[in-house]
Amino acid sequence: MNKKQEMTSSTHRTDVAIIGAGPVGLFAIFECGMLKLKCHVIDALDAIGGQCAALYPEKPIYDIPAYPEILAKDLVHNLEEQAAPFSPHYHLGQQVVKLQRTEENRWYVETSKGESINAGAVIIAAGVGAFGPNRPPLKAIEDYEGTSVFYYVTRKEDFRDKTLVIAGGGDSALDWALSLKDIAKKIYLVHRRNKFRAAPDTLEKINTAAEKGEIDMVVPYQLSGLQGQEGHLKTVMVSTLDGQTRALEADCLLPFFGLSMNLGPIAEWGLGLEKKHISVRLPTCETNQKGIFAIGDVATYDAKLKLILTGFGEAAQAAHEIRHYLRPGEVFHFEYSTTQGPPSAQEFPSTKDTGGKGDAVTN
Repeated sequence: MNKKQEMTSSTHRTDVAIIGAGPVGLFAIFECGMLKLKCHVIDALDAIGGQCAALYPEKPIYDIPAYPEILAKDLVHNLEEQAAPFSPHYHLGQQVVKLQRTEENRWYVETSKGESINAGAVIIAAGVGAFGPNRPPLKAIEDYEGTSVFYYVTRKEDFRDKTLVIAGGGDSALDWALSLKDIAKKIYLVHRRNKFRAAPDTLEKINTAAEKGEIDMVVPYQLSGLQGQEGHLKTVMVSTLDGQTRALEADCLLPFFGLSMNLGPIAEWGLGLEKKHISVRLPTCETNQKGIFAIGDVATYDAKLKLILTGFGEAAQAAHEIRHYLRPGEVFHFEYSTTQGPPSAQEFPSTKDTGGKGDAVTN
């Protein structure tokens, strides 16, 4: 470490630093823990769970093995519970601002709140990085945000008996139209084309709901204006490319046009980037920097599928490679979780009583 780093009063020392506390990052704690690797986890949000917790906690997820349907918030809760026996140390509400190799061939991690972590390896599970909504270019839309215009649904009950305009042509728009149709007074689904970008099963359900009159399909139209008073929406104006217009009476507008992605400081770490994603080598998910791995949506390779379950598999691959990387001379006999089970409390003592400083070292 350089002189500036040596002035730090204390530095957490751990096996693995995980950047990102979304579902894939949480599962990486479990996979590392089963290999007796301790983890510190950093996330810019104030709570764990990533997009699942911050953007759509009450949205059902259908492609998690053994769960025909599970709410996003319940998935996060289960993953937190699964990771708990390994006593992970969470550094929330802070961003990694520095990442550099140390003289002992480890990694020095510094956060925006001045926390320092000396890690043997790093897993980047940052999802899409820092995220925010892609806002439609509507005049004075900011005046309605938070009262009548919402980019995320954190509580379905807030929309009971409301007339909703949902805009977008992807899975998010269609999934929320289906999820909210039973509690909303009326739903308009607006898209600029007759064709939607969604799973076949979702499209079939949307068509069925439209035939039953549960969803009013407004296609091919796009948002063109908002009318209301003091932040309370009254009308959403939509128009076609050839100038036809419609006025949709509405209490709320839910535009789902995806997220804007910003890797932040990650983009400055010398990693191989490809269209704002980190290129990794399979099957280990290691980046072009020895000891740094990327998993989940932020990682890219040929034929990559952006699914949570894909990230779960990548977490397992990275954890096993990290164990070999950190302990190359140690004989290791792989055992299935059904054989060895979770660790005892003695193997991974809690750091709660010491404020998380139980594994700190003084420089």
